[in-house]
Amino acid sequence: MTAQISFRDLTLGYERHPAVHHLSGEVAEGALLAICGPNGAGKSTLLKGICGALRPQGGSVDLHGVSPRDIAYLPQGAEIDRSFPISVYDLVSMGLWRRAGLFGGIGRRERVRIEEAIAAVGLDGFESRPIGSLSGGQMQRTLFARLLLQDARVILLDEPFTALDAKTTADLVDLVGRWHGERRTVLAVLHDFDLVRAAFPDTLLLARQPVAWGPTAEALKAENLLKARHMGEAWQADAATCPVAA
Repeated sequence: MTAQISFRDLTLGYERHPAVHHLSGEVAEGALLAICGPNGAGKSTLLKGICGALRPQGGSVDLHGVSPRDIAYLPQGAEIDRSFPISVYDLVSMGLWRRAGLFGGIGRRERVRIEEAIAAVGLDGFESRPIGSLSGGQMQRTLFARLLLQDARVILLDEPFTALDAKTTADLVDLVGRWHGERRTVLAVLHDFDLVRAAFPDTLLLARQPVAWGPTAEALKAENLLKARHMGEAWQADAATCPVAA
């Protein structure tokens, strides 16, 4: 097993209040890993630490040579401004920016790739639609098309299927399975345990600290879920900060 991401005593947080405590372990290259846990468990924080949006308070994240251009990060829907006046086509085309540059231009080859990505998520005919007019499912398909163009080795998805209809969820889960088949490393924050059990072979159950990490059937055992829930309920906002190495 070749490691793609290694956590070494990793602590992440905000204003000296850690949200992820002393996490150690490895994500294998080509893994399809669900990250589950109660609200406030540090799941989204962990993704931000991996992509470099949040610096560790202690420990480290080792990406084993993966550069920022080889990481694709999809935040939660609430973090995306849908009022921005841009079309589906233009938003999808942004997936080429890291490789072509902001002013690199879009030629015939790039246009073909954009059209293929839009078709792959089932949005033929939506190219000129402003994103503000899209349904939630259509918007998520658009964002997945942008991810397709990024052609990244590591893909981070934060609650990618929340509030989507069953057809959209199934189509996008199939796309995630395609990435897994291409040996890309995919990590997804998820709350639907049935979906996790059906589509994700491995799971990290997190409650600021790792509760269980391994094959999904083992990680999501009832006793582990109960432990994670109790650890989440034990959160105290005014608790003393966790000492970490300088």
